[in-house]
Amino acid sequence: MAADSDPETEVFEITDFTTASEWERFVSRVEEVLNDWKLIGSSAGRSSPEKGEYTSGTWEEKSQEINFADFKFSIIHHYLKQESDKSDLKEELEEDAFPLAMQDLLCMNNDFPPRAHCLVRWYGMREFLVISPGANCEAIISESKCNLLLSSVSISLANSGCQVPMFVQIQQKWRRMYAGECQGPGVRTDFEMVHLRKVPSQYNHLSGLLDIFKSKIGCPLTPLPPITIAIRFTYVLQDWQQYSWPQQPPDFDALLGGEVGGVEFGKLPFGACEDPISELHLATTWPHLTEGIVVDNDVYSDLDPLQAPHWSVRVRKADNPQCLLGDFLNEFFKLCCRKESTEEILGRGLTEEEGKENNDLSAALSKLTEPAAVPMSKLSVSSMVHSARKRIRRHRRVDESPLSTDVLNSILLYLFPDAAVEKSSSPASDNSDGRAAPPNTGSRNEHDKDSDYNLFNQLKSAPSDSLTYRLALCVCLVNFYHGGVRALAHLWQEFVLEMRYRWENNYLVYGLASGAPDLRCCLLHQKLQMLNCCIERKRARDETRKASDNGRERERTLSSGGENGRRGPESAAGSGPAREASPGKSWDSWSDSEDEFFECLSDQEEAAAGKEGEAEKGGAGPSRAKPPDGRLHPHSNMTLLHSSTELLYVPITQEPAPMTEDLLEEQSEVLARLGTSAEGAHLRARMQSACLLSDMESFKAANPGCALEDFVRWYSPRDYVEEEVVDETGTALLRGELSARMKIPGNMWAEAWETARSVPARRQKRLFDDTKEAEKVLHYLSVQKPADLTRHLLPCILHAAVLKLKEEESVEDIPSVKKAIQQATSHASKQLRHPSPDHKKLEEVISQLAAVETVIARARSLKAKFGIGKAEAGEDSDDLEKFVSALLEEPEVAVLGAGRGPAGSIIHKLFVSAQRAALLAPLDDDLVRPGGGVEDRKPVGGGLNVPDFPPPAGREILLRTCVPRPAPYSKALPQRLFCVLMREEFRLGGAFSSDTSFF
Repeated sequence: MAADSDPETEVFEITDFTTASEWERFVSRVEEVLNDWKLIGSSAGRSSPEKGEYTSGTWEEKSQEINFADFKFSIIHHYLKQESDKSDLKEELEEDAFPLAMQDLLCMNNDFPPRAHCLVRWYGMREFLVISPGANCEAIISESKCNLLLSSVSISLANSGCQVPMFVQIQQKWRRMYAGECQGPGVRTDFEMVHLRKVPSQYNHLSGLLDIFKSKIGCPLTPLPPITIAIRFTYVLQDWQQYSWPQQPPDFDALLGGEVGGVEFGKLPFGACEDPISELHLATTWPHLTEGIVVDNDVYSDLDPLQAPHWSVRVRKADNPQCLLGDFLNEFFKLCCRKESTEEILGRGLTEEEGKENNDLSAALSKLTEPAAVPMSKLSVSSMVHSARKRIRRHRRVDESPLSTDVLNSILLYLFPDAAVEKSSSPASDNSDGRAAPPNTGSRNEHDKDSDYNLFNQLKSAPSDSLTYRLALCVCLVNFYHGGVRALAHLWQEFVLEMRYRWENNYLVYGLASGAPDLRCCLLHQKLQMLNCCIERKRARDETRKASDNGRERERTLSSGGENGRRGPESAAGSGPAREASPGKSWDSWSDSEDEFFECLSDQEEAAAGKEGEAEKGGAGPSRAKPPDGRLHPHSNMTLLHSSTELLYVPITQEPAPMTEDLLEEQSEVLARLGTSAEGAHLRARMQSACLLSDMESFKAANPGCALEDFVRWYSPRDYVEEEVVDETGTALLRGELSARMKIPGNMWAEAWETARSVPARRQKRLFDDTKEAEKVLHYLSVQKPADLTRHLLPCILHAAVLKLKEEESVEDIPSVKKAIQQATSHASKQLRHPSPDHKKLEEVISQLAAVETVIARARSLKAKFGIGKAEAGEDSDDLEKFVSALLEEPEVAVLGAGRGPAGSIIHKLFVSAQRAALLAPLDDDLVRPGGGVEDRKPVGGGLNVPDFPPPAGREILLRTCVPRPAPYSKALPQRLFCVLMREEFRLGGAFSSDTSFF
């Protein structure tokens, strides 16, 4: 007892009921979200939604994470964005007006929306809230948890006064089960749902569903208020019996059938290899029916799809159909990831003759140094290596060659159509540009040319009539059809050999614009243009030398005649080698010496130049002044400053050296490495003044006795400042002087002027060594791996793909495709202009182009199915074209005239054809589905008991009424039941309203 009475041993447990529980915190958090989203108060007063607004309108949503203890939920607010109508807001709202959701339950303007949230389709609401478990949380399956959540929803709505319906997602997510509640002033709507796998037999028709609805609302009134019924049956067409897919698979042998040329190799393939439209869904709808009008029970049905007042169609697209253009682009793009070199790829099958090949190549240099009576034009390392490779190719077995001879010759003839004509003639007899006109350019209008120009400029590819563009097409086709990467490496090797052959033999490269490399094009195109520039310079130099040799020969002939023929044999002997070497390649033309000149000086000119040099060194007087040389034309009547009678002449100057973008970057890096020191800046200025020095020397040769001021007046007029002054006699005179920057000590212009000699451009050292640059280009081409080549040609392939899509789209005229092509082109332009484009983003560009191809293929499939283009032009054909275009753009399209319209008749025939093909084999007794309606047993022509339509894949029945509930004296409130009957699904979604004031 003493121990029991001890106060220290007594334990007091105090429960603080003022502390909120987890459930109360959850309810409070829901209320806070409703307040934050301003969903408090009446939602009534807005006008009913327009017909079809649920499909065409914009649906938006907000989401927020909330917790119940440690269990995560997400609450989402779905609502249709509508413009507020001020006239509606001015209306006085009754205190007991129905919530907006209750009004939507009875609205018939948006039954069966084709694209909306499932709750919108089942209950017709434009605004609602959904509480669902978090992403990684388990589903709410137990009944106690479901009731706890529904209680939380009810309390939150009551405390906050929110009239927006709130749902709770229960059971597994794939079942799409929701339960919810909506509260208003004195009214409440409970949302309930039933989901089964099989349809109970007693509820497999309208009469059974009406019984469920009547028993659920339990209306005590007699007679019962009328029930409005909306019914939709959906039929699926999968087999297209009377229609064959027009896209034939590519015929690989046809590409080599003799007529290869530009027709085959100049075009990318296009189209789907399989039908991109897999199914057609026909929805037959009876929008406004009452219980007494229609009969549908287990014995008889009035619901004939041909008699339905409203038809609508949607198409189901095939998932990722195989399309030719997309496959070409993807296979080509995969080559960018390859790492093998051309030698590694082609050397795998050539190990047997490796020793012999090495001997042939190693002997090239020894043959070059052997004493032999061979013209100098044929003695070069490149020609020896070229002939050795020719013998190697001759000794290869036919089956070892990745590309057959026929294919290779066809490709080379397509790339170089001038070879068939021009190789039989000498370079001197070629046209001025050495190239034939690109094919099919005369028929293109100016708009096409401008658009193509903008496109290649945007994608940094090459013009569509250029060699680079055609090479890209051939590489793509060879990779896909004729052997993959080995055939590609073989083609590239032959291409490089052709480039070297043209350089050594002075043949211009076909299909390239003349002039300096175009920096707007891809680097490979710039390299080929650079090679063409070298060939042009070499041809011009050789022709000048040939003309000079001919002139020297004539002079020698005349001089020998004047000396009674004493120099005749010597002259003839001297002219022999010149004649022999002139058509080919002279020693000077391939030599890499820096002492090359534009023209060879004759013997007399050399002697005169020597005398002039001696006279200049010995002191030039008036009678011994060096004569002007290399004049082009007078410069706007200007005179030299030291003599008012001597005109200032514009000299003949050397053209600046053309450069590709990689050379420009390399030069910029070299100049940047010199730093910012005074010595670095001086050296950088000297490197950049080579062209300036050449122009100064040409100017001095054209204007003997000129000064730096004369040169500046022509070369940089803004650096010669003139001002008006008055002399001692009061006469106004113009006096000029160099600008301030020209007077800075150590100015580069002044230093260059002091060092510049009087040398005309034709005797100067070349600013552009075409031999050296050509060999650099050829080396650059020869070391390119297949992966490098595909990266160079990728802009051209994307350019060709865009042009192909535009060409195909112009036939179909699909607005969404035009926009998609523009977006893909813009996306590609951003990537291709980047120095190192993102691999994944380029894949996205190719996917976009393939998606556009799929859309065009779908359009053609639908047009073929509906006979567009075959029927005579008229109103029906115009309606069909609009109908097919709408099928591509919209989720569901209404059929004008239902089953009696032009489109409806075609759809009916498609179903009849498919039914006959599917049900012709079984007996007539087996054709009737147990419990089926009249649509399953309707006879067609021919005496066969084959129904026109298959059993509906889905049936949707919507029942609506407005009755007092729960008591006869309660308010008349909206009641709704949405029923879905499918082969493996039975769903009932009910919204049952009750009066909470008078019950």
